[in-house]
Amino acid sequence: MAGGNMKYRHLGRHSAHRQALLRNLVTSLFEHESISTTWHKAKEAQRMAEKLITMGKKNTEASRRRAHQIFFVRLPITYQPTYTDLWNLLLQKPLELVPKLFGPIRERYVNRPGGYTRVLRIEPIKEDQAVSAILELVDGPKDMRFAMTARTLANQRANDWEVNEVTARNIQKVTRYRENGVQALEKLAGTFEKLRAEESEEKDDELAVRKRKVYPKIK
Repeated sequence: MAGGNMKYRHLGRHSAHRQALLRNLVTSLFEHESISTTWHKAKEAQRMAEKLITMGKKNTEASRRRAHQIFFVRLPITYQPTYTDLWNLLLQKPLELVPKLFGPIRERYVNRPGGYTRVLRIEPIKEDQAVSAILELVDGPKDMRFAMTARTLANQRANDWEVNEVTARNIQKVTRYRENGVQALEKLAGTFEKLRAEESEEKDDELAVRKRKVYPKIK
């Protein structure tokens, strides 16, 4: 309808191309649990990923069939498979990711009421300086906010600073629905503390070498 509000981002593509793009992004997300793309693509792919995880939590036969239809198989442009090979390839990726969706991912979010994914703005990664972002699965092995909170906690402890309100709120967010969240956060913060100590020792060694350096006498 002319003048109507846009219900979704068209991304400069027609419907079939847009759906193929989003399916490709969502497939990569569930395969790697974190992807980098433009901000607008990430926001649209986030909607599809959230619906997929909701279907995974329902765990019905209809939701499994729908998940098989969404997951995308990427083929090289120069690859020309036979009909049998193409059929096997079309079944390969869904057979890998559907058990992951209805298994570990479903168990990870069984107690979380929503908000299974997160979009974080980053510096532009393309030459056209398009607004870029990271799309990731929350409470996963590549959770960026969890790692950033652990690093902030390690830095505050190294400087003998008290945990401020913002850090305390982030700790509560990243550990609320994660299994053994507090223990995992403490373990990662300890890792960052060790790395910080090693870096400080290396800097001290470099400074000592510079002090021992003998300069030639000026005649």
